[in-house]
Amino acid sequence: MKTLWDESSRDELKKRLGLLQADTKPLWGGMNAPQMVAHLGSSMQMATGELKVAPKKLPIRFPPLKQLIIYWLPWPKGTPTAPELLTNEPAEWAEGIARLRRGIDRFGARKRDGAWPDHPAFGRMTHRSWGVLAYRHIDHHFRQFGV
Repeated sequence: MKTLWDESSRDELKKRLGLLQADTKPLWGGMNAPQMVAHLGSSMQMATGELKVAPKKLPIRFPPLKQLIIYWLPWPKGTPTAPELLTNEPAEWAEGIARLRRGIDRFGARKRDGAWPDHPAFGRMTHRSWGVLAYRHIDHHFRQFGV
């Protein structure tokens, strides 16, 4: 299972990020490429505890549904997200790309045994769950834009 804890998985995502262009059209959804890159940058900040996101009281916070979604089930298109993660597109494309790259690298450099923030939808998560979820989230949006 791919995870942001694996350097080769991080490198793969950064390579795919390099294939994305500001004018790349989505295969589904309402975000444009700059908005998606900003969304993923904010998601990385949430995962590392730099961005606070309000919790949601959802049934997916509890096992076994939580584990099924994080590790196994395909992600549906158009799943709602936290409003804090729907930032405006970056002023400059290059800065949005750089911000996401930094976020991926900061995640990989983080101590696994340290304190991890609660996820707004899934609640308390281990470093292992965060690594898999973060990889799958980025992969989902890259597939949305065909990269």
